[in-house]
Amino acid sequence: MRTDFRFSNLCGVVYKQGNVIFTPDGNSIVSAVGNRVSVFDLVNNVSNTLPFENRKTISRIALSPNAALLISIDEDGKSIVFNVPNRTSLHHHSFKEPVRDVRFSPNGSIVLVTQGRLIQAWRTPGHHREFAPFVLHRTYAGHYDDVVRLSWRSCGTRFISASKDMTARIWTLNPEEGFMPAVLAGHRDVVVGAWFVEDKDTDKDSSQLSKDESDPSRIYTVSKDGAFFIWEEQLDVEADEDAETILPGQTKRPRVAMAPGQLQGQAPPGTRQNINTLRKYRWKIIARHYFNQNHAKVQTAEFHPKSGLLLVGFSSGVFGLWEVPDFSNIHTLSISQHQITAASISPGGEWLALGSSALGQLLVWEWQSETYVLKQQAHSGTIDCCSYSADGHHLATGALDGKVKVWSASNGFCFVTFHEHSAGVTKVEFARQGQVLWSSSLDGTVRGFDLLRYRNFRTLTTPTAVQFSSLAVDPSGDVVAAGGADVFEIYVWSVQTGRLLEVLPGHTGPIGALQFDPSGSGRLLSGSWDGTARVWEIFGRKAGQTESLGRLGGPSVVAVTWRPDGQEVALSTLDGMITFWDPEEANQVGSVEGRRDIAPGRLAGDHRTATNNSSGRCFTSLCYNTDGSCVLAGGRSRFVCIYECRSRVLLKRFQISYNLSLDGMRDFLNSKNMTDAGPLDLIDDAEGSSEEEADRYAKRLPGVQKGDLSRRKTQPEIRVMEVRFAPTGRSWAAATTEGLMIYSVDDDIAFDPFDLDIDVTPQTTKRVVAQGDWTRALVMSFRLGDRKLTQFVVEQTPTNDIELTVRQLPAKYQERMLKFLVEWLESTHLVEFALRWVTSFLRHHARSLKDSVVKDAAEDAEFLPAPPLVSRFLFRDSFTPAPPHEP
Repeated sequence: MRTDFRFSNLCGVVYKQGNVIFTPDGNSIVSAVGNRVSVFDLVNNVSNTLPFENRKTISRIALSPNAALLISIDEDGKSIVFNVPNRTSLHHHSFKEPVRDVRFSPNGSIVLVTQGRLIQAWRTPGHHREFAPFVLHRTYAGHYDDVVRLSWRSCGTRFISASKDMTARIWTLNPEEGFMPAVLAGHRDVVVGAWFVEDKDTDKDSSQLSKDESDPSRIYTVSKDGAFFIWEEQLDVEADEDAETILPGQTKRPRVAMAPGQLQGQAPPGTRQNINTLRKYRWKIIARHYFNQNHAKVQTAEFHPKSGLLLVGFSSGVFGLWEVPDFSNIHTLSISQHQITAASISPGGEWLALGSSALGQLLVWEWQSETYVLKQQAHSGTIDCCSYSADGHHLATGALDGKVKVWSASNGFCFVTFHEHSAGVTKVEFARQGQVLWSSSLDGTVRGFDLLRYRNFRTLTTPTAVQFSSLAVDPSGDVVAAGGADVFEIYVWSVQTGRLLEVLPGHTGPIGALQFDPSGSGRLLSGSWDGTARVWEIFGRKAGQTESLGRLGGPSVVAVTWRPDGQEVALSTLDGMITFWDPEEANQVGSVEGRRDIAPGRLAGDHRTATNNSSGRCFTSLCYNTDGSCVLAGGRSRFVCIYECRSRVLLKRFQISYNLSLDGMRDFLNSKNMTDAGPLDLIDDAEGSSEEEADRYAKRLPGVQKGDLSRRKTQPEIRVMEVRFAPTGRSWAAATTEGLMIYSVDDDIAFDPFDLDIDVTPQTTKRVVAQGDWTRALVMSFRLGDRKLTQFVVEQTPTNDIELTVRQLPAKYQERMLKFLVEWLESTHLVEFALRWVTSFLRHHARSLKDSVVKDAAEDAEFLPAPPLVSRFLFRDSFTPAPPHEP
């Protein structure tokens, strides 16, 4: 079995906090999900998570104008500079303070960062090699409170800042002679946004314009109390009477002889471009407007200068779209009852992006047609369970919020949400036959959902109210069983009639795990907190018989799983052991001690070290792989382990997260954070915390540890609730505190070049294309791992040279070429040209690929996702004998 699984995507989370940004082409949106960053392609309906992690939860992100560099900054001010095209981290930098905003300059050479009351300008990394990727250019001081927002002027020479001191200030990137700094004061609350208004009718270069022409004449500002001010730059007539005309670098007016025809006060001829006039300007408020949203505060605002659109998000969950400077309201809509924390407008002005951190909600709305382009929302709590469908195309999740969500494994989007449960969902299971999903809940019901019609077609209950903690579905799909948490019995129903068939007593503790034999024998395996696991005969002549595994009164059984052939079961107990049993003879055939492998960290409130604390050192979820050679295990830890069943050894251990914002990530705690009142991280200091924390502090309830009304300040604990292998065996999913993480051996997305050296670049590849060496250029594009470059080489190849190019392709690039052709067929309009490539490739390489492709039916299906007519053509041609070639 392959163990080189790598993180491939993060589902279940679309937005956590901070800002959201559109890519320069407007086709994708970038969002921070915990300590990772996800990119949502709005055109192709695909999401992917970038392969890097910050040390803590990300609070701010910025994308360069050419979409090449991405900067993500966490809550402590530590940042990562990421190369988006190559998917590699370039540099780690610490700003040493929390950052509220970060902005790239219009040309991408400078990045502005807020540092409390200060603003810093840093030079961004260029294409040339340098010792320090980040170089401090200048520091700006002047505000009396934290700076919350930055905005550039289009020419990149000036910028404006908004602060908590209720003012906005105008700055120059470099010192300019004659520039008079301006402070825009007049608001009565925090200024959340300020923008320059450019002259739409001016097409000249700003460097060639005079003072009156190049400077924007207006500035828009928005404050938290719902005020919108329009500022205009006007000449101060009284101060202008004392203005002097001087040459650059001089402090006094030069004494020169007047030229013939020169009037008093004019500059000498020929010096028009080199003379500045020191004139005094004042910024005045020419218009005041108010949003009037029933005492709702403005949380975020965004302005689109090209279209004159102002997008504002309020604390009441309402967002509004205004056209300025007329301040005419276009739309005012409510998307939730929680505050909107992020807003963005696409470069073209057609789409609006809105994010709500309380709900984990991300929306993209097209305001002209009034339709949703993207509407995704995460679970409001931690994902407690997950399950793969029989074909591996779908993933289902359940959480404490009572919702059941179904996600697409291919694109990472949720396409249906079921709200029928009134309490937390404890287990979800797909039926092997048909498009049916089952879920159990603490509300005392087991519900079946039809994934074709998206409805709840069956609700199973018991005569007396029972909280269900486990669920199992028979491979035939005709029988469903559920175990109780408060009543220690197992209930079995018929799916067709909905009747309760049998009640299986025998356990003396909560039933934490159930699973039917996947081989179809009808046996049911149950695990209980009483220390035993039982094998129940549900059907046939032996119906009613049971075999007990384990010892009554021993360590609680917290997880059970069948081997796919039904000849072995694995049990996880509370003492950290994984035991393997023969279900026929009820004999233990092996065991693995996993206490050291699971290695949970030390929680903030623990009084013992992580080494000496035995609480929670166990695996709470087990799953066999498709051939039964390995077991995947996860529990109350940041690690997921894979064990080899025959030798009972640890094959590999995966750390699912490096987010230090979560509790239990550290093995050792810093003693300086311990106070007489307890750990510093758990002290609820509403006075010095953020506005959201202060609002929660005002509405808290005693005894509540989860949700919006929690009295205590707690950190989410890192843990793995459930792990599942995909039916193909090429990926596995883990329901974690961070979301639904998918690990895969498919490295299509990751940057994995072949034999890369310094001479292989996109420029040299294009030069090889110009020379007509098509095979070499194709190999170089594969070595770079650039799909767009590969498509460029393929489309530039003449039709007569396709046969020769394919025939000379080395064997190690054949698999990549086949994958590229399949993806290219789905998107290209050059159908005939693409089919010539496919026929030539299969004619020369179908025989060599047959052994490696046909071995796995799942891989075969993966290679042929083309439309039906094309796929039938490919399948027929792949097994047609190759014609003999003439020498």
